[in-house]
Amino acid sequence: MGNRFERILLAIGAASVIAMGVLITANVIARSFGGNIPDSNIIVEELMVAAILLPLAIATGQRAHVVVEFVSDRFSPEFRSRLVVLGSVMGLIALAPLIYSGSRAFLGEWSSGSFYFGDLALPKWPGRLLYVIGLSACWIRLAMLAISDTARIRRGEIVSDKEGA
Repeated sequence: MGNRFERILLAIGAASVIAMGVLITANVIARSFGGNIPDSNIIVEELMVAAILLPLAIATGQRAHVVVEFVSDRFSPEFRSRLVVLGSVMGLIALAPLIYSGSRAFLGEWSSGSFYFGDLALPKWPGRLLYVIGLSACWIRLAMLAISDTARIRRGEIVSDKEGA
């Protein structure tokens, strides 16, 4: 199911989804009575980052991403194993600049102390930090998969891109 850190990230992501639902519902009710919840749009935006990116590592570890197999199913299992590793390596390459730029954005927001211009003057850095944590955890999980899958191929085993296989 994933290591403890990934399960914690999953729990935070799930709690963020619930919090978004509660906040949006409360805001709709408040608006029907002529009120509103201050900065609810900003809070929902920040919660959405947590809801989407924090569970990414555990989904990666479970190989639970969308897979298009209509071409790769025609290849031999050995070649498909190599494609799985290639996919992990390409994911590592694709995530690296996102993590780098996200880290720079986080450090910039942290050092400048910038905030959203709203009623609550919420700081911008927590969402940037969640972004970096979520993508970094996914990058680490992808690296672990690439290494373990490569070792399995070298032992002559078949690597599957399906969950639990």
